[in-house]
Amino acid sequence: MVTKKITILHSNDMHGDFLAEIRAGDHTLIGGLALLSGYINKVRKEEENVILVISGDMLQGSIIDTEYKGISTIEIMNYLAPDVATLGNHEFDYGLPHLLFLEKVANFPIVNANLYMKNFHKRLMKPYHIINKAGYDLLFIGIITDKVIDAITQDKEVGSFITLAEASEEVGRITNAYKDEDIDLTVLLTHIGFDSDKELARLLKPEWGVDMIIGGHSHTILEKPEEVNHILITQAGVGTNQIGRYDIIVDDHTNSIIDYRWQLIPIDTSIAKPDEELEKYINSFKEEVDRKYNTIICKMAEKLTHLQREVETSLGNLFSDIFAKRAKVDVAFTSSGSIRSKELGPLITLGDLVSCYAFDDPIYKCQVSGDKLYRVFSHIMRPENRTGEGECYQVNQGIKAMYSEKERQLTHLSIRGELVNKEDIYSITLQGYHYNNSADYLNITQEELKEVSIPKVVSTSGREILEEYLRNNQNLSSKVEGRLVYY
Repeated sequence: MVTKKITILHSNDMHGDFLAEIRAGDHTLIGGLALLSGYINKVRKEEENVILVISGDMLQGSIIDTEYKGISTIEIMNYLAPDVATLGNHEFDYGLPHLLFLEKVANFPIVNANLYMKNFHKRLMKPYHIINKAGYDLLFIGIITDKVIDAITQDKEVGSFITLAEASEEVGRITNAYKDEDIDLTVLLTHIGFDSDKELARLLKPEWGVDMIIGGHSHTILEKPEEVNHILITQAGVGTNQIGRYDIIVDDHTNSIIDYRWQLIPIDTSIAKPDEELEKYINSFKEEVDRKYNTIICKMAEKLTHLQREVETSLGNLFSDIFAKRAKVDVAFTSSGSIRSKELGPLITLGDLVSCYAFDDPIYKCQVSGDKLYRVFSHIMRPENRTGEGECYQVNQGIKAMYSEKERQLTHLSIRGELVNKEDIYSITLQGYHYNNSADYLNITQEELKEVSIPKVVSTSGREILEEYLRNNQNLSSKVEGRLVYY
């Protein structure tokens, strides 16, 4: 029996988390790409066979990424030199043509097996990548989340085999075509969420020889890998405060893992020194951004928070109130996921706002009947939507929606103290991304949004609405007040 040790470092959902932070209590520096790079460099020196993989969502979440539309992020990723990466949904945030440009900027392979140019039945990206380490061949295949379809929903030329069953068939197609007796290890790099990873694993045939799934998207923190259908499944949370590490022993004769150790490694100054050269490189971007974005636009009365996207938050309430006032609507639906900061204020710079509200979308105003409003709230408040993989919303003042967990139904919906009448007409706002994907996210089709009147674009920039309001309204405050109630 011939065996070798291979170390796989894996990260996901970095979201432009470039800079270290000071941990409360002991003033230790944690996270940031310079510290992460320091740890990666250390492992590469200590271990003979090291592979670094990234399971999507390198982009978005920082003002540096937003300002340079992801180019800065890919350049910094080039410095980290991953061996292979896959796409996450946020790699599409700057548009499909820009993604193809970023893929050319990357010095590392970006793989995806199930995104297709429909008219030609050709894959958009390279579907797999084979890495040779210690004389062993490791096959990496990329699988994307269905949110990619949402991001490019208006593009009729591109589509995806995106259901889990179809995705599993794509895995089979790749392994049938390219996996032979020389492939010692097969790894799926996914961005579909932890629960979906487990479901996908159940669908994979043993003959395809998938050994591991290294995933992303749901920001899941694990104590140990999950094993489903003899496939190891892991994820490494979100950001750069930690990284996953596999130390595996591979048997060349059976093409299988005979032993492994997995750890979620916390990234702080106790484990590695910052990579000074990368720190300088990141700071070169930061200095440019700081000069532009360090202007103060507002001082609020208190710090507002957005700690959990599945529930009502004080920051989500403020943003929804601003959109409702600007559009003069009954209900403003603000995507919880569009608010990228866990806290904001009391002092707010332009950079703070751009980092917090990174996805700048149009704001649509629509008219809908009360019965459809009941349907929307029933859909977004249902338990299945609040698992970390759904689309949740914040709403404006005057709304009270109550959902019974026991009865699994919406039991109350009122606006400014009056029960919503199913026959009456109400005005709502939606961000552009959610207007385009209203059927999936809010259980109301675009055709239904057009039944009463043609939807209007209130503003081409939701962020500009927020910026102007904050500049002209100081000492703002907002509380969690029971707009969305679960009992």
